[in-house]
Amino acid sequence: MSIQCINISKKFGSFQALKSLNLSIAQGEFVAILGPSGCGKTTLLRMLAGFEQPTTGEIRMNETTVARPGFSLPPEKRRIGMVFQAFALWPHMNVSEHVRFPIRHHRETPSYIRDKEQERMASVLQMVGLSGHSTRMPHELSGGQKQRVAIARAIAAEPSLLLMDEPLSSLDAMLRMDMRREIQSIHRQTGTAIVYVTHDQGEALAMADRIVVMKDGHIEQIDSPQNIYLHPQTEFVAKFVSKANLIRGRWHHDHFAPISSDGTVQWKGDGVAAYFKENGMYPVRPDQFRLSAPGQSGIQGKVTNVQFQGKEFHYHILTEDGQCELSSPEHFRLNDQVTLTLPASEQL
Repeated sequence: MSIQCINISKKFGSFQALKSLNLSIAQGEFVAILGPSGCGKTTLLRMLAGFEQPTTGEIRMNETTVARPGFSLPPEKRRIGMVFQAFALWPHMNVSEHVRFPIRHHRETPSYIRDKEQERMASVLQMVGLSGHSTRMPHELSGGQKQRVAIARAIAAEPSLLLMDEPLSSLDAMLRMDMRREIQSIHRQTGTAIVYVTHDQGEALAMADRIVVMKDGHIEQIDSPQNIYLHPQTEFVAKFVSKANLIRGRWHHDHFAPISSDGTVQWKGDGVAAYFKENGMYPVRPDQFRLSAPGQSGIQGKVTNVQFQGKEFHYHILTEDGQCELSSPEHFRLNDQVTLTLPASEQL
């Protein structure tokens, strides 16, 4: 299913939740909607599902208008599946019954699935790794198993679009990693388009074909995970996704001189977005900085916090330009004087 959101906005009373948003999703594409709480990502998902009508604009699915002001095609007629943050399992149904329900009751379930109900149920349960748990009740399942049931139920009727609203946020860290792989595997096997809402940068970067970064009801940047991370276009994307330090300084064409250096330090900036050049900033990710003892040419600072993270240390460094965060395998202690540099390939 291909999707086009054309100049859609949404107001709740005087509050503008979405602001003239345009977005296209290709058939079979995995798109992550990433942003902090209140940015409008769940409102967008609810409009795609058919739970909300746009205040302006329209939504098209396979070139057919499914929503516009005053009209919204009901969810049951859109051939979609949904996975919620809360598992939303029915306590009186076992695993098989959850999977059977959409096959029998969704109006848009294809006849070839209805006619081979048992085969479809067995296939879906195998896909999510629950073949041996078909008779278990929700209270007999772990958190990860419950989420697998929710996913199995969502894909059982072979939807053209799968909507996922922060589905892993209630799981612990190890389960989240496991479920990321499960969702990627299911996406490859089904070829269903997925719109995945999350505030977790790691989830979006790990799974999506494209990421839509949102803030305050509008889209900040749409791009591949690699470009979002390596080449942010705005200050918000740089800080929210890449956790970048925004170093102040002076630009001369594609050369940047940090304000807190002695003027001899210059960095290459041919890949830096125009926004940062116009505002006298250079985004540096925590993994880009190199940390060394004082005395070298670079930005001078003092260690104000150290966190050991196994293969590396996470540092907060106080410089003339303010606090910087970085990761380094080099070990320094609290209050040590240090020098911050970029790799030689990024210096002039």
